[in-house]
Amino acid sequence: MEFRELNYLITIAEERSISKAAEKLFMAQSSLSQSLQSMEAELGGKLFIRTSTGVRPTQAGEIMLERARKMLVDYRQVRDIIQDMEELKAGQVEFGISTFRGSYLLPGALRSFKRLYPQIHVEITEANSMALEQLLIEGQLDLGLVVLPLTKLKSDVRLLMRDELVITAEADHPVLECARETVRNGETVLYVELEDTMQFDYILSDYDTIMGAMARREFARRGLVPRVVNGNLTAPFAAAMALAGLGLSFTYASCREPLKGARYLSIGKEGVFLDLALASPPGHYRSKAALALERQLIRVLGKGGGTGR
Repeated sequence: MEFRELNYLITIAEERSISKAAEKLFMAQSSLSQSLQSMEAELGGKLFIRTSTGVRPTQAGEIMLERARKMLVDYRQVRDIIQDMEELKAGQVEFGISTFRGSYLLPGALRSFKRLYPQIHVEITEANSMALEQLLIEGQLDLGLVVLPLTKLKSDVRLLMRDELVITAEADHPVLECARETVRNGETVLYVELEDTMQFDYILSDYDTIMGAMARREFARRGLVPRVVNGNLTAPFAAAMALAGLGLSFTYASCREPLKGARYLSIGKEGVFLDLALASPPGHYRSKAALALERQLIRVLGKGGGTGR
């Protein structure tokens, strides 16, 4: 059995479908099925069974998946140690970030990193902060950009930057009549009290996203019940709806689109903030490539340096 076949097993388990796994692996479904049959024949037992909702691991499959993940983590650590001997002339970093935030924060930082270290490949995994935390704990990522506070990971976390949850509205939305000005860090900021927005429709992200949870928490903290016309849209979709005049939505200050007709309002005079951090898998070897990427992200995105936690 080869390392690539271990990755096949993990991908099938994650996708719960041989066809979806084959698509993700850029291979024919028949080839993946044949590879799985060969592995099962070699091991002497079934690894997956078909159900009405796809495939799921058997007891033997669960054992194999646990060992496969550990073997791949061990292999990556050995690979990193050996590649470090080449002093950043080669290497790979498994980096995790949310899709929405990554779209705005990552491209520029990666471009400058690539100029400095053209031989280092950054493999990106897109997932929400809670999923990234689990992948870090399992050692499947070398570095992740996550939202604090974390629920399980208590070490190997460095503060990167502070972000702000803001309201998105089109330029002539009547909510602007409720907006006021304040000066924050020498900059004039428009803000609105949530209590003054209850007459307007809201478009929210899903409950299981950081943004959706934060928005609902702010309403609940003030004892408010918003008029939600859509409550489970992705952040980009919700923002696009708001900019089309279909309601108010939320976004992060770091993800504001510099679009004509877009207005962004702080929530209250003090604003609502969250901390973003860089996290590493606890107890794992940190490669020079991962450390170089972290330094570049701090240089490009960081404000105020890093602090341990």
